[in-house]
Amino acid sequence: MPDFASLASRLGITFNDLGILVEALTHRSYLNEHRDYAGNHNERLEFLGDAVLELAATDFLFRKFPITPEGELTSYRAALVNTVSLAEAARSLDLNTFLLLSKGEAKDTGRAREVILADAFEAIIGALYLDQGYDAAEAFVAKHLYGKIDEVIAEGSYQDAKSRFQEVVQERRGLTPFYKTLSEEGPDHAKRFTVGVFVGDDEAARGEGQSKQEAEQAAAVAALDKLGL
Repeated sequence: MPDFASLASRLGITFNDLGILVEALTHRSYLNEHRDYAGNHNERLEFLGDAVLELAATDFLFRKFPITPEGELTSYRAALVNTVSLAEAARSLDLNTFLLLSKGEAKDTGRAREVILADAFEAIIGALYLDQGYDAAEAFVAKHLYGKIDEVIAEGSYQDAKSRFQEVVQERRGLTPFYKTLSEEGPDHAKRFTVGVFVGDDEAARGEGQSKQEAEQAAAVAALDKLGL
């Protein structure tokens, strides 16, 4: 079992209930493989943390950019708190070392691990909110995410990839790309969508996300990457 007290120390957080940090890092697969484990998996905490994160990020962006229109703020927020951004933040905290996973999940280092890391980061936010209140949870978000916004804007990663891909395809092939949901997995509060983007009869790329919209954006990003754009 990982030393969760050392993680709490690294995070600079003194939990009233260290068990809630353990729960935040427990994946459902671990319970399936360890039937005698007395703890809970992190999906409820992730659900709560997602809501706290959205409020914190929205408030931060609203105050930081007082004249920026709503649509652009929404794009900033989507780029700031998407799966890739949250997984990067989780890696910077070395959460990989502390995740409780099944043996199968522990071997996966691809997109599935990105999702697990992002969920764990949100679950920690939810755990902090329950253990110490909103201010502590917001301070955690501020420390590990707000600083990314300048990079998001400088790189243009907030821009609508779907619109850009559509413009490119229409210019090059005279067609309009369309999106199709290829799979939908997970419980209602933690759905995972896989969406393909098609040009004519050809699948250009596919993407995953916690909503169909996020998965569509990921598919468009992947398609643009294939084109070197």
